[in-house]
Amino acid sequence: MDIGIIFRIAAIGIITAIINQLLKKSDKEEIATLVTLTGLIIVLMMVIDLIARLFGSLQSIFSMY
Repeated sequence: MDIGIIFRIAAIGIITAIINQLLKKSDKEEIATLVTLTGLIIVLMMVIDLIARLFGSLQSIFSMY
């Protein structure tokens, strides 16, 4: 695991925040909420993948099946 995943998560957060603010300024708050939820779901999927890889590594280390 490298530090790139942290930068990707931060970039998604920054982009989501910018788009959210732009949409709120143009009175499209419903779409802004959807953009925020989409960013959250993308980050959660990335984190779930990392946790799955962690458990896979632990399983192979301790030889548990």
